[in-house]
Amino acid sequence: MKVILLTDVKNVGKKGEVKEVADGYGRNFLIKNGYAVQASQHGLQILQQQKDEEALHYALNRQNAQQLKEKIEQIRLVFPVKAGKDGKLFGSVSTARIAEQLAEQYGIEVDRRKFVDNDNLTRLGHYDVRAELFRDVIATISVDLTEK
Repeated sequence: MKVILLTDVKNVGKKGEVKEVADGYGRNFLIKNGYAVQASQHGLQILQQQKDEEALHYALNRQNAQQLKEKIEQIRLVFPVKAGKDGKLFGSVSTARIAEQLAEQYGIEVDRRKFVDNDNLTRLGHYDVRAELFRDVIATISVDLTEK
């Protein structure tokens, strides 16, 4: 029996795959529990439509992330902070603070957990902080730490 998997099923396959399974297993477990539907011509057409929509959605999100990347790379964030004689900060500038300033000043929302370089900035100077906006789309944010 051929079935189209609606969810990931261990030792069978991933969501959206068409698999050949034993008749009893397909009817009594996969279909009954809503993990799969029987593969018919209509079901395969619906599956293809869903895959096409996902591909279109992926391309659109990637394009939006690319545009956001270009916008972010034009930005230079400046943080006036207190520092000691040797340039070491009293405290640090975290990725959450960088994301917060991006949102406040430019209206750009970047999740603080998406920053590739998760280290806090603890010295005066210029830093290039990278954030992953989408799969394989990484923006570089220019950050300057200056003394108050």
